[in-house]
Amino acid sequence: MDFLSPRANLALLAALIACVCIAPFVVYPIFLMKLLCFALLAAAVNLLVGYVGLLSFGHAMFYGSAGYITAHAVKVWGFDAVTGILAGIGVAAAIGLVSGLLAIRRQGIYFSMITLAFAQLVSFIALRMPFTGGEDGIQEVPRPSVLGLFSLHDTLAMYYFVAVLVGLAFFLIYRVVHSPFGQVLQAIRDNEPRAQSLGYRVLRYKLLVFVLSAALAGLAGSLKVLVFQLASLTDVHWATSGEALLICIVGGMQTLVGPALGAIVIVTMENYLASFAEWVLIIQGFVFVIVVMLFRKGIAGQFYAWVRNRRERRAQQAPASLGVAK
Repeated sequence: MDFLSPRANLALLAALIACVCIAPFVVYPIFLMKLLCFALLAAAVNLLVGYVGLLSFGHAMFYGSAGYITAHAVKVWGFDAVTGILAGIGVAAAIGLVSGLLAIRRQGIYFSMITLAFAQLVSFIALRMPFTGGEDGIQEVPRPSVLGLFSLHDTLAMYYFVAVLVGLAFFLIYRVVHSPFGQVLQAIRDNEPRAQSLGYRVLRYKLLVFVLSAALAGLAGSLKVLVFQLASLTDVHWATSGEALLICIVGGMQTLVGPALGAIVIVTMENYLASFAEWVLIIQGFVFVIVVMLFRKGIAGQFYAWVRNRRERRAQQAPASLGVAK
């Protein structure tokens, strides 16, 4: 957080790591892993939407296709966890490269519709391909060992494995956003013609971040499959992309912690309000309306704006108080 001192940032990071370590002893670990996977998926969407201005409705194809590949590689080919996850990420990145080559040449609603069309195509392929299991999906996916060092059969081991990988992915996003590459991406978001006039190859930057976002979504999908030991059509359905976008809006766009906060709100509602059946969607819609009306920038974005405005008011009041003292 840029508005905090380095010492405060380190203290906050230490507290966050401590909470992640203690959490599985307080909350159901499977629920926590689901939350982490959706937080990473939302962060991948936020990287594209929040920092580049490209609204994608197709991230479910990266999330779901990586899950199918990881499940098949682990169950049929006997891959270990790391190799299976890398296979899933590789396929997701490849799909991102192919779809991105076409999609990035359009802007606005046209870009969104192209990503949605590709997502529907991947969803149809997942339904028809024999290795995906059709409507049954790939069930009873084993939890293999990690490079032969330790097994993921134990739920706690699986949780800490997921937490480490998700943490590294969030750190990668942080480094990308705060790098010169990330500054160019934000310049493209704010004024693409001007960035192009300055000599930046805009399409190349868009394609690189699109593939990176696809790979991160693929990582989330691969981890989800190992957690639930199931790859299903729900993972590649367009509603999954919409849910990830909803998480970003609730948590706050253009923030690193926004997707995590949004995932806590949305996934917790889905988990603990499951007994209300279809009413869960109505409750989610009601919460979404409240967030849009009261927190126009999302939970994290509104908090950042409040702190920023407070600092500006203090800075304006400081010279006045000095003048009165004289």
